[in-house]
Amino acid sequence: MAKNGGNKLENGTDPTPTRQDSGNKRSFGRRIMIGVASLLVVLAVIIGFFGYHYFQTALKPMDTSNHEVVQVHVPMGATSNKIGQILQDKKVVKSGMVFNYYVKSNKFTNFRAGYYQLTPSMTLKQIAKQLQKGGSAEPIQSTAGKLLVREGETVDQLATEVPIQTDFTKKEFLKLMKDQAFFNELAAKYPRLLNSAKSAKNVRYRLEGYLAPATYQAGKKMTLKDIVTQMVAKTDQNLAGDYATIKKQKLTVQETLTLASLVEREGVTPSDRNKIAGVFFNRLKAGMALQSDISIQYALKSTKKNLTYKDLKVKSPYNLYVHTGYGPGPFDSPSTDSIRSVLHPADKSKGYYYFIANSKTGKVYFSRTYDEHQKLTSSLASDNK
Repeated sequence: MAKNGGNKLENGTDPTPTRQDSGNKRSFGRRIMIGVASLLVVLAVIIGFFGYHYFQTALKPMDTSNHEVVQVHVPMGATSNKIGQILQDKKVVKSGMVFNYYVKSNKFTNFRAGYYQLTPSMTLKQIAKQLQKGGSAEPIQSTAGKLLVREGETVDQLATEVPIQTDFTKKEFLKLMKDQAFFNELAAKYPRLLNSAKSAKNVRYRLEGYLAPATYQAGKKMTLKDIVTQMVAKTDQNLAGDYATIKKQKLTVQETLTLASLVEREGVTPSDRNKIAGVFFNRLKAGMALQSDISIQYALKSTKKNLTYKDLKVKSPYNLYVHTGYGPGPFDSPSTDSIRSVLHPADKSKGYYYFIANSKTGKVYFSRTYDEHQKLTSSLASDNK
């Protein structure tokens, strides 16, 4: 009886790989490994080349032709790594990581906190040496400029103009507006002007209303405090001849400027403003809410004209539809004319408690009773359709 050999199949083939087959497979595997290794070496060389090129580039100035000054703030306790990131974010250096390596390898230490005036054209060595010397304690103006405060402008609105007209940022300006220590310095310097503002409650900004409308110099090396101090000094100067009148009328400066800031935006002509001031005084005397839309806009941080019933209920100490009295303080920077309107109101004796303006003509109508006011409102609404 015929039998199959030990490792052979029925058709006579042998499944065991020959030495030649095994050698071919090992040779193919080696070729793959060599190819992968070669590719990795090439990639490593390419990455190394570009990395070296980037590193060498980052050691050079960001832009040798750009001499525009950038104000950089280095906070207290910042490490060289943190400073490098700040410089990169401000586009003063190309790489914060390379800056960190550079200062450590060249043993630059003892960097000081402060505000620095740097340019993208500076070398890393120049920047490092400047950081060792120290910056200013406050932001400073590095270029000559001017800052305009418009009549009826709020602190928040002015804040958006600050970075456009000066080297300072919106954030720096608003921070200064909330700086109680700075306010106290000004209050000590201008006590007649700021004593009543000092004791005011729930104010958004203590200097709201005290930044006189005018164009101010923002000279080189001036701090933001210097510029704002000019504005406050101007307000004190404008009121120099009015302090006695304010006291005689048993008003505080805070109350005077608060009403003036409402009159500023409620009326257009001096005559209308004088009468509107008279309406406000009549309402205050009667214990009525002033119900000025300007107060709602301020509470909402909005300038929208068409207010809703929900808007009139906004929860804010500045809402003079809900709260009686003057509110916390001014709503904007009033002009001298508006201040004088408050100090010399018109037609108080005529008993006006309401006013409304024609949105097309701007003419203001005054009423003694709510019924008269409602009829005027309806009539003007029909005319303006």
